[in-house]
Amino acid sequence: MEIGEVLLRRGLIDTEQMDMARQQANGKRIDQIVVEMGLVSEEEALKALAEELGLRYVELKNFEVDQELLSEFPTTAIFRHSLLPLSRENGRVEVATSDPFDLEALDELSSLSGFRLEPVLARHSDVIELIKKNLGVGGDTINELVAQRTEEEVELLEELEEVDSELAGEAQAASVIRLVNELLIEALDQVATDVHIEPKEKGLTIRYRIDGMLRVQPVPPEINHFFPAIVTRLKIMSRLNIAEKRLPQDGRIKLRIHGREIDVRVSIIPMIHGEGICMRLLDKGRMVFDLKNVGLPDDMARMFRDLVSLPHGIILVTGPTGSGKTSTLYSALNEIKSPTTKMITVEDPVEYQMDGISQIQMHAKIGLTFAAGLRSILRHDPDVILVGEIRDGETAEAAIQASLTGHLVFSTLHTNDAAGAFTRLIDMGVEPYLASSTVEGVMAQRLVRRLCNKCKESYTPDPDDIPKDFPKPYPEQFYRPVGCRECRDTGYAGRTGVFEILLTDEGIRELCVERASSARIRNYGLEHGMITLRQCGWRKVAEGVTSIEEVDRTTMGDLN
Repeated sequence: MEIGEVLLRRGLIDTEQMDMARQQANGKRIDQIVVEMGLVSEEEALKALAEELGLRYVELKNFEVDQELLSEFPTTAIFRHSLLPLSRENGRVEVATSDPFDLEALDELSSLSGFRLEPVLARHSDVIELIKKNLGVGGDTINELVAQRTEEEVELLEELEEVDSELAGEAQAASVIRLVNELLIEALDQVATDVHIEPKEKGLTIRYRIDGMLRVQPVPPEINHFFPAIVTRLKIMSRLNIAEKRLPQDGRIKLRIHGREIDVRVSIIPMIHGEGICMRLLDKGRMVFDLKNVGLPDDMARMFRDLVSLPHGIILVTGPTGSGKTSTLYSALNEIKSPTTKMITVEDPVEYQMDGISQIQMHAKIGLTFAAGLRSILRHDPDVILVGEIRDGETAEAAIQASLTGHLVFSTLHTNDAAGAFTRLIDMGVEPYLASSTVEGVMAQRLVRRLCNKCKESYTPDPDDIPKDFPKPYPEQFYRPVGCRECRDTGYAGRTGVFEILLTDEGIRELCVERASSARIRNYGLEHGMITLRQCGWRKVAEGVTSIEEVDRTTMGDLN
């Protein structure tokens, strides 16, 4: 059977497209080439092949695999050939595959399992996802590791102190290395920002933070036996002390995966049932530092651009951890970067390296703190300074002195809203008149999840479900999440920012000098046209970017 002719006959491609595909074939099948070229969807190609071959095409979304049947098949062969047993009927087992012509793989699985197999066609990514869901990430690796374990091993109630070389040797086994790599690659494929490996009394849990929300990652239960080797492997990769299990340790891994440079910040903390690991993944290839991508509405973008173009003063970005403050500041630096401007940053840690900017890594253990680094920077003749975070009064004082001597200073603070930045500085010991005269503006921000463009649906909400502070008139259409293959059934894909900007004017300065509460400063800002985080969020809802529930969840504290 000539596959190109099948696709041609069914009107999926034309003669010219088939000729183009044949020229690029290079050993690949025509159906695979046209899918890669975007001429035909994989689903359309597989349905055409299924009809031609007399096979069945199955949709695997929400499919429940027969677990008892799955346990009778060798894990390694399932992973190696991307074949998934689905159900048993009349002595035959239906096996999902995306390649009906790989008869050798089907024969191997049939001989290893002893079952007569009947192939059904499904999308390749769906087969892989369902395999991982039912057998866990790295299931084939775990299968090999289990096979290597000796049955006569004695379980000790108290852990013996292991010799470093033996511990390192186990962690450096090829299978353990591959297992750790698979966990990292899977996290990147799912666009996760953090990986949490958490020991429990019985077993361990692996969770990925995706679009700000934690999701449990299915893994084989046998992975529990290799947790010490996984921890040691990560310690080796992070250049940490593998023998130290009583104290917290922080490290960093630099990787190249699929041609992309990845920075991994590793934190290991001893817990009751073992060492807990948190890895922050920084994918440099995905980051684009541009204010257009931050999500600022046009009017706020103009206000912020005016702020970052000032010759001197302090500009603060506030918000909780993981709200995108650093990305916003890097975007601001990129906005004003030029060969005539000297920019220096002091950060802990330096997350992204940027051309044209001098970046300093903080080392508190040797005395290089934010405040010490800032004082040294001033002798380096900078125009613009970025301080990673104002954590204490000493750093705040140093930042204020830098702004008073004619420098533009960017920094971050952990406050819930823009108005709270002034009271936080005063609480740190900064004189109110200094805080009011140097801080030119404060921008608070949060990240909300974007609705998936592939599956979001318009609806008319019940009036009682619309928050009372949602501005009228209501938009013609509201949108809500549904969930599809593209967004892994969450209904959301990616995140964008919601913001509030408070510009310092004479009224704000007077309130600061009076040591007014953040509530009074906030009310003054509202009276003079400040748009709050929540109001900015409602704009995004009206534009169909996000949902009512997402803004309500993220800006709940903005109601007061």
